Amino acid sequence: MESFALFFIYNHVKLITMRNKVNEIKISYDGGIKSKNWVQVSTSAQAAEVLFENWDKSTMQLQETFKIVLLNNSNKVKGICQISQGGIAGTLVDMRILFATVLKSLSVGLILAHNHPSGKLEPSEADIKLTKKIKKAASVFDIRLLDHLIFAPDGDYYSFADSGRL
Repeated sequence: MESFALFFIYNHVKLITMRNKVNEIKISYDGGIKSKNWVQVSTSAQAAEVLFENWDKSTMQLQETFKIVLLNNSNKVKGICQISQGGIAGTLVDMRILFATVLKSLSVGLILAHNHPSGKLEPSEADIKLTKKIKKAASVFDIRLLDHLIFAPDGDYYSFADSGRL
């Protein structure tokens, strides 16, 4: 009888413990590059070079992809994160996913980027609206939106900042 009582108590404690467990959400950096070796960007050309080097070229003519470059106070690249991948003519950007990534990584600067499989570099009205929406939201958190780059499959790019549209 005594062993039955202990078994019951053990299982009861185990149930209470399991009931209070929750998942932990993490952001991780893949690559192991030390912060002293992070690339610093101060121009759209530097940002475009870093992004294009880290883009899957085999999909640039097929699907639109939206990425963000996460920056520290010195405009050093903490990392690049793909936010969405869509179809031939567009991709949906979920603001909550974008800002969850930016805030969890404690980034203070941000560069947006996406590709146009068609090769057309001029931003669409949707691109312009999205950029304004992200810039407004970023300002609430004191995050600087430095640029939004649009890439053609060959590596040519359009910069919102260089064109005075930021």
